[in-house]
Amino acid sequence: MSEFITADGRAIPVDKEGFLVSLEDWSEGVAHALAAQEGIELTPAHMEVVLLLRRFYETFQLSPAMRPLVKYVGQELGKDKGSSMYLLSLFPGSPAKLGSKIAGLPKPENCL
Repeated sequence: MSEFITADGRAIPVDKEGFLVSLEDWSEGVAHALAAQEGIELTPAHMEVVLLLRRFYETFQLSPAMRPLVKYVGQELGKDKGSSMYLLSLFPGSPAKLGSKIAGLPKPENCL
């Protein structure tokens, strides 16, 4: 049985780990609701990475692990943001997993 979060005035199904069941349910409102469940208040810096994650997924049809995420952020947003320390400051613990969740993407395959 699915669980739900409430966003954009509707119940959105999520799996037992809080990832969206359907990619099509994602919106910025859903991102804010997913982030709030993780104790994160999304800022423009967060959204910049979240939207980049979505672009990565559209290009490669997968959620990036940490190393490819750091490399991609560095290529797209510059060296100062393309570091694991920067990403950890936005998404504590596991930036690839947490960022993917908030971006409405599947859990990266090699994340626990």
